[in-house]
Amino acid sequence: MKVKILSFFKNLSVTRKVMLGIITLLVFGYMFCLPRQLFHVPYSTVVTDRNEELLGARIASDGQWRFPPRKTTPEKIKQCLITFEDKHFHHHWGVNPLSIGRAIYQNTKHKRIISGGSTLTMQTIRLSRNESRTFGEKIIEMIWATRLEFRASKEEILSMYVSHAPFGGNVVGLDAAAWRYFGHSAEELSWAESAMLAVLPNAPAMIHLSKGRKMLLSKRNRLLKQLLEEKIIDSSTYELAVTEPLPDEPHPLPQIAPHLVSHFYKERNGQYTRSTIDRGIQTHIEDLAERWSNEFNRSDIRNLAILVIDIPANQVIAYCGNVHFDRKQSGNQVDVIQAPRSTGSILKPFLYYAMLQEGSLLPDMLLPDIPININGFTPQNFSLQYEGAVPASEALARSLNIPAVMMLQRYGVPKFHNFLQQTGFKTITRPSSHYGLSLILGGAEATLWDVTNVYAQMGRALVPDLTPRLTKEKEAKITEAKDEDEEEKEEKEKKKTARHTYIWDKGAVWQTFNALKEVNRPEEIDWKSIPSMQAIAWKTGTSYGFRDAWAVGVTPRYAIGVWVGNATGEGKPGLVGAQTAGPVLFDIFNYLPASSWFERPTGVFVDAEVCRQSGHLKGRFCEETDTVLILPAGLRTDACPYHHLITLAADEKHRVYENCANTEP
Repeated sequence: MKVKILSFFKNLSVTRKVMLGIITLLVFGYMFCLPRQLFHVPYSTVVTDRNEELLGARIASDGQWRFPPRKTTPEKIKQCLITFEDKHFHHHWGVNPLSIGRAIYQNTKHKRIISGGSTLTMQTIRLSRNESRTFGEKIIEMIWATRLEFRASKEEILSMYVSHAPFGGNVVGLDAAAWRYFGHSAEELSWAESAMLAVLPNAPAMIHLSKGRKMLLSKRNRLLKQLLEEKIIDSSTYELAVTEPLPDEPHPLPQIAPHLVSHFYKERNGQYTRSTIDRGIQTHIEDLAERWSNEFNRSDIRNLAILVIDIPANQVIAYCGNVHFDRKQSGNQVDVIQAPRSTGSILKPFLYYAMLQEGSLLPDMLLPDIPININGFTPQNFSLQYEGAVPASEALARSLNIPAVMMLQRYGVPKFHNFLQQTGFKTITRPSSHYGLSLILGGAEATLWDVTNVYAQMGRALVPDLTPRLTKEKEAKITEAKDEDEEEKEEKEKKKTARHTYIWDKGAVWQTFNALKEVNRPEEIDWKSIPSMQAIAWKTGTSYGFRDAWAVGVTPRYAIGVWVGNATGEGKPGLVGAQTAGPVLFDIFNYLPASSWFERPTGVFVDAEVCRQSGHLKGRFCEETDTVLILPAGLRTDACPYHHLITLAADEKHRVYENCANTEP
């Protein structure tokens, strides 16, 4: 076979060899003439909720509203475009000879350009090249158009066109046009709206909402008439469509979850992001935040942030980074959810959990609440009072500072520092010696994102029927879908940090949450006496100088974090977690669907006898005891140190040495 081919070439004349070479070059040139990527333009950053409803967008770097390219075209706009621009779109290979011939005839007859004869495929090429309209350029468009027909399907070509067609002003592409002119998505366009958008790219500079409205209306109605004549729409649809008025002016794009949109603008500029946000819940949370912010403004407290996580789904469903985004003052554009702030008492439950899990604490073990001085460090309770001795669970529920400091001293600052880093606090980066014992009282900074996510981790540990993957994940998802590069990067990151993944002890979490659900609520009513009240594990925090007010609550369904304060760091006397962030937290829980309390985990507790008065394991001389459930590690704690045998004199008024007890006075 090879010999025959070689013989064939040898027998060709020089002219034919040259012609064959030219043809070969032309074929290869044709095969590779079309760039792999047609469009090299910046796109707007677009963020939607979980149902692909638009939350907001940021304009492209070239000042155009150009949404990321579509993959499909809605049926109505498809029918309108093909009817108006290229009736034979589905029957040609990029170039329509009849249209080209007609254009040449009309342009020659009138001695000016009347028609270009371009197909939608050729117009797509012209949009991608963005060159002057010359005869030579038209030839290139025709060649590239036929090549594009071999590469892409008709649906793909049409989607390229509608994604990059000009729609007047700085509006480019169907999606941007639908939102700017009609205030809704392209999928919801009516026949009249679709017809208007179909005629706009034909002459976007001449036909505009602010000028040439009569011409625009005439062209739209003429297209609707064509749709009727070709039986694409019926007469009643036509009659309704022609009565629809043109929009008066462009609509502003939605401004829902603006801080989240700005976050994605920084992280993935020019991309389309489908978030996990529930638009209905988000808008209600934003309204609620607005109301509370107006209340706090009376006390010159200007900023507020809220994060809501769906625990079973492990997804963020509401992200309110701040209030009054449109006001460029008072730090309103600061995304407080991502901003490190002093933690106050919000970390105390983690120390309580860690000591339970380790076996160095029992839930009702007495802790000293007395004046102390540790190398010059003299912590005080918020009330400036002392309780003497308090059960550990009550000390947590009442957020007493002195017992917390003494617990941390016993547990060890380096160990607790390492625990916080393992569970996901990314801003606690300095050595443990930098924080010292103040770590438990707000000496460190954390973000509302990290705080709420770690509380959500604890909640996920108690939710039955979750996959092992969900119970191990550190952070809730905030995007529904990722591209392949992101998934690969995320998988590598998970493998790199796999050995640092913290697995929560269900029993210790359950006991911690049981203590936190006893925290007094901001309501004036006696909520404990009302069986229908939803049980919530919650904790507040107030930073030194009244600069930050925190409240975090957890149920089997939701983890909610609230921060109130001034983004500038300015403190205010009334800025206390229980008085500001707490009421906001419960307002949110009252809006969201309620759930029953966490089920007690099985197989993780053992029965133990403890002293009823001290909360320690029963000692030899403890007379009043209770049998309670504790973690197996709790069996390692010391027996009650308060009850022991002593010897009294015969009058029972004085203590004597045991070896003197039987000696006569």
